[in-house]
Amino acid sequence: MSETVLEVENLTVDIPIASGMLHPVRGISFSVQKGETLCIVGESGCGKSLTSLAMMGLLPKTAQRRTDKLLFRGEEIGDLPERQMSKLRGGAMSMIFQEPMTSLNPAYTIGDQLMEAFRRHVTRDRAVARDRAVYLLEKVGISSAASRLSQYPHQLSGGLRQRVMIAMALMCEPELIIADEPTTALDVTIQAQILHLLAELQDEFDMGLILITHDLGVVARIADKVQVMYAGRTVEEGPVNAIFEEPAHPYTQGLLRCIPVPGKTKRGERLGSVPGIVPNLVGDLEGCMFRNRCPHATAECDTAGEQLAKLSSGDHAHACIRSLADRAAIDASSTKAAE
Repeated sequence: MSETVLEVENLTVDIPIASGMLHPVRGISFSVQKGETLCIVGESGCGKSLTSLAMMGLLPKTAQRRTDKLLFRGEEIGDLPERQMSKLRGGAMSMIFQEPMTSLNPAYTIGDQLMEAFRRHVTRDRAVARDRAVYLLEKVGISSAASRLSQYPHQLSGGLRQRVMIAMALMCEPELIIADEPTTALDVTIQAQILHLLAELQDEFDMGLILITHDLGVVARIADKVQVMYAGRTVEEGPVNAIFEEPAHPYTQGLLRCIPVPGKTKRGERLGSVPGIVPNLVGDLEGCMFRNRCPHATAECDTAGEQLAKLSSGDHAHACIRSLADRAAIDASSTKAAE
């Protein structure tokens, strides 16, 4: 059985703002094994990035994080002092941030930024750190790696900067990498190369990988497990095949209708959409937060809870009061009435 690298139970983030208390992350739970890829999916504003920052202890100072359990390699890290957390962060746990141009410091060379964490967590020897940096730049597919160390971020393309970020995350041989939309703003060709690279490196170093994205095409290619987030909560979770072959929550179904399916979507055919916008998460929240956008919503949804319920297929679960059979019957009845 694979070793559990990270286990999160009932993670909540609250942020006080002028109009009240914002609840961007509300009771998220999941686990990641060694060598496993968990994809956290959802549209902008659903709480994906804040979830990752909460795990790394990088939330804004005003944010309030609570959790029943936050275990890394079996040890509780939720209440670690900052000094001890900083020993884990960048060493055993690494993060690839969303935009490499703003994540890399324009005032320092690529070499200095690559070697900083290694010299802090592993050894102060600059020569050893330099050799490690060159090795990993070559590993992520950057040519003339030694000469790149003296360059600055603005001298590299977007794809090369993202490769530098991946190399930086690997410098201390972490057991877990959190990648927050690592292919955003990259063209399709470079995106495919980055995803292939991440998968290869994960296999080689046997790391756990949490990939945060809104791109379901990316999820289909790389995920083992999928966590679908909406309005700060998990609305569906399960193995990637179950999510794509039998999506249970109306939100997941809506997301999947938004992407073309090779061999099924006809040329020029209009893709689906999820109408409406993510609700305001300030103040007291009650009922299913997706009800105002859901084609299956009823009066029950105004007061219904949002707890995950297991489906018949093992680890597959969703947070909807209506089963797939109920919704199929409703759709069939609506179709018949229309005829």
